[in-house]
Amino acid sequence: MTTEPKKTPPLGRVIVVTSGKGGVGKTTSSAAISAGLAKAGFRTVVIDFDVGLRNLDMTMGCERRVVFDFINVIQGDARLKQALIKDKRLETLFILPTSQTRDKDALTKDGVEKVLTELKAEFDYIICDSPAGIEHGAQMAMHFADEAVVVTNPEVSSVRDSDRILGLLSSQTHRAESAGAEPIKAQVLITRYDQARVDIGEMMTVTDVLEILAVPLLGVIPESKAILKASNVGTPVVLDGPSAAAQAYEDAVSRLTGTQVEMRMQGERRPGLFQRLFGRAS
Repeated sequence: MTTEPKKTPPLGRVIVVTSGKGGVGKTTSSAAISAGLAKAGFRTVVIDFDVGLRNLDMTMGCERRVVFDFINVIQGDARLKQALIKDKRLETLFILPTSQTRDKDALTKDGVEKVLTELKAEFDYIICDSPAGIEHGAQMAMHFADEAVVVTNPEVSSVRDSDRILGLLSSQTHRAESAGAEPIKAQVLITRYDQARVDIGEMMTVTDVLEILAVPLLGVIPESKAILKASNVGTPVVLDGPSAAAQAYEDAVSRLTGTQVEMRMQGERRPGLFQRLFGRAS
C-alpha cells in the first residue's frame, strides 16, 4: 500500500496510548491508530514501552526483523535509525520495538526524552504504547506526552482504573510539572463494546463511562472477531480489510487529527435464529 507523505514540517506530537487495566486492547489500539495515521499520510512512529514483554512487534508483524531496540538506543548501544523498523505496507509508518530481556528500570527519563526529541524532528506523530498500570514503564510512556488516549472496556473495574490513570496524567507528567504548560489533552477510547450486553445490563453504557471519566470520547470500538484475526496474522486491523472495528478505528484517527466525524455505534451483524439453526450464518 503506497501513501503520499504530507509535505509539511513534522508536527512532532507525542501521544501515549495507556490504560489502568491490562487486556483491554491497548497494543491493538496503538497498532491501529499508528497505521491509521500513516495511511492518512502522516509520518508516524509507534514505540513499545512494555519492556520485558514486547508484544507490539508481533501485532505489527515485524517480530523477525528486530535487531536493535529502544533500550539499545537509550543505552547508546545503537543509533536510533538502526533500531527503527520501516513497515512493509506503509512507507510512512515505523516501529521502535523494545527489549524482551531487560526490565522496566532500563527506561530512564533522560534517555526517553532524548529519543523523543530526535523523533519529533522527523515524525508527525509519535505513538507511545504504554504498559498497563501505574508502574515505572507506564510513567515513562506518559511523562513527555502531549496527548493521551485512555483505553477502557465498558466494565466497572476497567473504568475505575482508567480514572486513576487520568489522575496521574494531570499530576505527574512533564506538562503537569511545567509552570504555564497546557495540560495533557486526554480522550477515552472504549473498546470491546457490545450493544447486546449493554442492553441486558452486563456492560456500562457509553454515557455511564463518560460521566465517570469526564473526558471527551475519541471513539467506540465494537467487539469484533476481525480484531483477533488481524492480530493473529500481525496486521493492524485498519489494514486488514473492511470491518466494523476497522471503520471505528479510522473514525477515531480522524477525530485525533481534528476532523469532525459523527460517532457511530457499530457492531458485527449477529446471525438470526434461523441462520444459526440451518448453518447459514455468514
